[in-house]
Amino acid sequence: MTAAAPIRRRGWPAFDKAAGGLAADLTLYAASAGFAAVTTLTSALDPHRAWGSVATAGYLAATVAVTAQLLIWRRRPGSPLAGLPTRWAVTGLAAAATVLLPMIWQSVERAGGRADRAQEEVIVVEESGRRLIETGSPYLSHDAIAALPPSEQLLGYTPYQPGMALFGLPRAAVDTALTDARVWFALATAATLVLAARTLWRAGTFDPYQPGGGILRGVQAATVLPVSALTLATGGDDLPVLALCLLALTLAAGGRPGRAGIAVGLAAALKLFAWPVAVVLVVWGAARRSGRRVLAGALGLPAVVLLPILLVDRDALIENVLRFPLGQGLVASPAQSPFPGHLIATALPAGRLLAVGLLLAVGLAIAVRLAHRPPRTAAAASLVCGYGLLVALLLMPTSRFGYLLYPLAFLAWAPALARPESANHPRSWRTRRTPEG
Repeated sequence: MTAAAPIRRRGWPAFDKAAGGLAADLTLYAASAGFAAVTTLTSALDPHRAWGSVATAGYLAATVAVTAQLLIWRRRPGSPLAGLPTRWAVTGLAAAATVLLPMIWQSVERAGGRADRAQEEVIVVEESGRRLIETGSPYLSHDAIAALPPSEQLLGYTPYQPGMALFGLPRAAVDTALTDARVWFALATAATLVLAARTLWRAGTFDPYQPGGGILRGVQAATVLPVSALTLATGGDDLPVLALCLLALTLAAGGRPGRAGIAVGLAAALKLFAWPVAVVLVVWGAARRSGRRVLAGALGLPAVVLLPILLVDRDALIENVLRFPLGQGLVASPAQSPFPGHLIATALPAGRLLAVGLLLAVGLAIAVRLAHRPPRTAAAASLVCGYGLLVALLLMPTSRFGYLLYPLAFLAWAPALARPESANHPRSWRTRRTPEG
């Protein structure tokens, strides 16, 4: 027998594995510390500055810890202090310092009377929960919003699916720091990510050359990456949606299309951002002759959630979920990040029509791609979601910087979903039966 030639990695895969993954960890934490510091000094939003003042120290502490791990790795590459379990521990501490601590601090100060310790979406979700209890619908009608003072009309809109109102129910029951919607966003996100990581590990869809390393990178992208940590600590409504989408992709990788449809259906019942992911997963399921099983949950759950609201107040639903995001509401959406689509819409004659046209063209191109080359693996589906949403966010006339957490997380999660095939490695994937075949 001849010795197997080593597999050469280039680009991001090579950097991701350099020094046992510690080189990428160090870059992540050091760059994140710089981002948090700049946020503290320059952000126009009080909750963001408050987050940055705490998160900067957390990222710096993680940077110091990883630097020590690198020094240990150079002298003793096999040391447990430089291994994967210790990297997980540092990630957990970084998440506690950059997400949990600032979130709890801001929630406590808000409960004590500070009005500048939460982003607008927190208030909107909590109010939608109160309205759900009182009226049976989380939405205000067009006339009800028009009757509000101009300064309050923006907060009168709830541009989410009805399921999001559930996170506002605890605050509707009692006004404390622990009933802050962010606390429940965080609990749902953490529970879902733990389930996703456990599912990946049990399904054996991780990289056999570094078991669990891909899972760790995906968890870092969904929690510790500044765009995720900042969002969860100050607003947070996107993180449960993202976590459920990652769980859906994970279940797809484990060969469970029905459960994948349920997970993405739950996400779609919270926010429209999950709907493109649902479409991609349905196409993935169809390519594997299980499209109906995915579709049942992906379409059925949002429909079950929407139907009662349609019966209670259809016009209010359309006003909040469709007209307002499309720029047809009484007030403009605050999502005005300077991405190309927004710059085109505001700087050129008929720019909004041009931006919408480009967005539709991209959507058509993705649809054609899915029709001719449907993703046959969960990793491929995650990449389609990541790159597709990235391009769409850049071209949308109204978008937020924080929405980038979706494509970044999908792209980071994809390697954990892949099934490397190597007959040369002692843990050969060709000698194991997995749920996908």
